[in-house]
Amino acid sequence: MFDLATTILAAGPGLVPMEINIEPNDSGLPGIAQLRTIVGAVMTVGLILSVLALIVSAVVWGFGANSSNPHLASRGKVGVLVSCGAAILCGAAVTLINFFWNVGQQV
Repeated sequence: MFDLATTILAAGPGLVPMEINIEPNDSGLPGIAQLRTIVGAVMTVGLILSVLALIVSAVVWGFGANSSNPHLASRGKVGVLVSCGAAILCGAAVTLINFFWNVGQQV
């Protein structure tokens, strides 16, 4: 049976791949600074929309609770949780990307 690993090892060190080291290049393409500005603006808009959704969901939750409408109150609760989750993701996006980048570099 043909075994690729055995064939490569038997062929000697000439076929073993060399270590490749690639780092992110922030000067390789034009417009990287503008792209960073756009991404920062989108993150800001996401946080603002999350706060707006939190306020609207809290109002819906309050109306549902005060009008004895459990369906409306539960929709408000879900909206509060979703908007808080969206705010966490927007705020922690850079930290999450850096964490997973570093994990990927160790693999």
